[in-house]
Order: sequence, then structure tokens, then C-alpha cells
Amino acid sequence: LQHYFIQSNLSSVVVASNMLANLMEKKKFTFKNVVKKVSVLTHLRPRTDSANEEEVNKGPTVVYENTFQLAPKDSQKFPTKKAEDILKNTFLTHLLDAKYNGETCKNLTIQITETVKTQVKAELGSNNRFKIVVLVIIGSNQGQGARVASRCLWYPQYDRFAQYEYHNESLFAVGVVYGVYYE
Repeated sequence: LQHYFIQSNLSSVVVASNMLANLMEKKKFTFKNVVKKVSVLTHLRPRTDSANEEEVNKGPTVVYENTFQLAPKDSQKFPTKKAEDILKNTFLTHLLDAKYNGETCKNLTIQITETVKTQVKAELGSNNRFKIVVLVIIGSNQGQGARVASRCLWYPQYDRFAQYEYHNESLFAVGVVYGVYYE
């Protein structure tokens, strides 16, 4: 019986306490001795290998309940002007003297997108409820016209976007940051 208690994990404490209760009836254990054995049992940890040791020491996982907050607070509105300023500063920093080349502009688009997204998320803070989507398009400027359009399904009361256009003699760039509120 003691061997069973040592190898059991915390989820089988209830089964072990039922077994002790049955033994108490049969062999007339005192309640005080049973409580001591059960309290010792709850302090036992299951054996761990080095791979599982991190999972056991981590503790229970925290599960958050829904807040049912359907609208952002006034202090948590999407900062459209600041997002537009971030787009402008990032474009001017990366594209001021840039010439259009397909390969370099591909990498530059990825770099600008990541920079804008991290800066906008930093501006919003850690306690926000906005999904940030950043769209950056860089193309060759050869005197042609270009139109960039997008369609979204959203709440116009809460969801916002910011955009900025940049062009020089070699290239054009359009950046859009969407701030979509999620519940």
C-alpha cells in the first residue's frame, strides 16, 4: 500500500484517500493517522526525468475567462495619427535614396513591414485588444498610374486604419496599417 502511495501522482490522491477510508473501517485505523498519511501524500511529487522536469516545475497553466468586452475603452482607441507618423518615418528612413530593384525591394518590404508592426504594437502597449495588420507595397515608378485598394469586414466604430504614400523618381511605396479590434 505504501509503495502505491509513493508512485502515485497528485491526480490519484482521491483514489488513495478512498482506499485509506476502506482500511480505516476494516482495521480500525484512527482518523488522525489517516489524515497524516493523506497530508503526506499530497506533498509528494511524481518522479521526473530531466525532460519532464520543466513541465512539472512550471506549475499549473493559467486559463483566462472571457471578459465579454465588446468595445474598446476610450484610452485604448487605435492611434491613427501615431501609426501614420510611424509609417512616414519608416518610409523616409528606408526609402529616401533607394532605387528600385526587384530583389532588394522584396527584402525591403519585409523589413519595413516588421519595423512598422513592432513600433505600432509598442505604441499600443501590452494591454491592447487590437490585431495589427500591416500592408506595404513597393513598385517601380515609370510614369504609370497605380491604384491600391483593399476590402475589409469590420466595425467602423472601433476598427481604424492609417496609410502613407511615398514616391521618388525610381519607386513608389504605399503602406497601410489596420487596427482591428477583437473581442
